[in-house]
Amino acid sequence: MLRVGLAGLMALHGVAHWVGFAVPWRLVQADEMPYSTEILSGRIDVGDAGIRVFGVAWLLLGIAFLHIAVAAWMGRPDWPQLALGVVAASLVLCVLGLPAARVGLRVNALLLVAILGGWAAGWWCRIRGTGTGRPRSCARHTRAGSMTSRA
Repeated sequence: MLRVGLAGLMALHGVAHWVGFAVPWRLVQADEMPYSTEILSGRIDVGDAGIRVFGVAWLLLGIAFLHIAVAAWMGRPDWPQLALGVVAASLVLCVLGLPAARVGLRVNALLLVAILGGWAAGWWCRIRGTGTGRPRSCARHTRAGSMTSRA
């Protein structure tokens, strides 16, 4: 159930990335995220072309979040590893986009804690039974999620 909830949160977060693309390309105007060519809380001005590149990065990560959400919902065994990479990249974009991206920063932190916590607990290891597609880190968990001893 947690996996499906995380899939929903990642899908919503992916859709929210649209604003990070649409505002720099001037497709929409948002009071919470006004058009600006500055990143890092106004410390660096990247210009109009630079902010559009930044916008494309937001769009690509949004698409990646939607892909990961589907993978998690379907129970693909590799979704946690993929999600960690996308969340890490999104965290970088959010830091660059502060203060407008402060909500995204919190959502990414929540996702990161949930994914890593679930991995540590062995929850993601039981997605597809004992198939060979499971991450190596899952070898230490039994199907019930308890730790096994290695001799």
